[in-house]
Amino acid sequence: MESNLMITNDQRYKSWITEIKHKIRSSQQKAFVKVNGEMLKLYWNLGEDIIKQEAESIWGSGFFNTMSNSLKTEFPELSGFSVTNLKYMKRFYLFYCRMDVNRQQLVDDLCKVPWGHHILIFSKCKTHNEAKFYINKTIENGWSRNLLLNNLDTDFYCSHGNALTNFSKIFPDPHSQLAKEALKDPYNFDFLALSEEYKEKDLEDALIKNITRFLLELGQGFAFVGKQVPLQVGTKELVIDLLFYHIDLKCYVVVELKISEFEPGFAGQLGTYVVAVNHNLKKDSDNETLGLLICKTKDNIIAEYSLEASSQPIGISEYNLSNLLPKNYIESLPSVEDIEKSIKNLCD
Repeated sequence: MESNLMITNDQRYKSWITEIKHKIRSSQQKAFVKVNGEMLKLYWNLGEDIIKQEAESIWGSGFFNTMSNSLKTEFPELSGFSVTNLKYMKRFYLFYCRMDVNRQQLVDDLCKVPWGHHILIFSKCKTHNEAKFYINKTIENGWSRNLLLNNLDTDFYCSHGNALTNFSKIFPDPHSQLAKEALKDPYNFDFLALSEEYKEKDLEDALIKNITRFLLELGQGFAFVGKQVPLQVGTKELVIDLLFYHIDLKCYVVVELKISEFEPGFAGQLGTYVVAVNHNLKKDSDNETLGLLICKTKDNIIAEYSLEASSQPIGISEYNLSNLLPKNYIESLPSVEDIEKSIKNLCD
């Protein structure tokens, strides 16, 4: 309490906090027009002021509490002046102020992203390039905070566009680059609960049961069409593991799952499925179908040779699945039917 009085009676602090209050009032006048943009500019300015005033060096770390109380008292109708948020403003400014870009353009871009998103980005990103990537993706795709968090947690920045593909050989730019950016390597399937002796069908079924998480992991634009999709080709029926439609690329995407290391024959099989979809499902308004092979592991050189030999657009990726459970543990878990039956008995 005594420390608070010392700071509030300090003439330099009084002068500075008066300037801040003026900035807040000025910001309020424009807030109805550009609420988020004006708020972020204000947060940027407050973070900059805290650094340039060397506030913590002069008044100690306790000044955040005093500053918070001063602003809350003056602006009781406004939220955002908590001690935690003031410290976030400081981190916000410190993280971005060293970026070697046009300052005005930087602030304009930052203002297009909600504050809650920024907290996630500057708290989790290690470099400016990584942060710029997530900012641009959020602006381009309208990512929700949950989707941004999922992509940060699964390291979308490092895996995005990393799948081995032959798209540049088959498609003209920029379509080949857009198609490549739609795929990742590796895919993270740690949200699944599978036994140590799982089979391909177990993996497929688990992904379908967790289709929302699977779609989040696949990325923006994927829409689920079906599993075990039959296609009549000549006298035989081909069955596709998983079929998706990519809304942005305007094309079908055939996904084949393999729980083993990549083998050249997998690419030939997938290429046949891609051609079959083009003949049986693709409309004139659709672009050429893509194939995505997701394997447990791959030898990149063998995979690249297989892609070079293929005439169909194919990508090859790996998947991570570290949360495997002992088989007897999985078998001891109650089924959905058992749970529903227990709930029904409780209700009766």
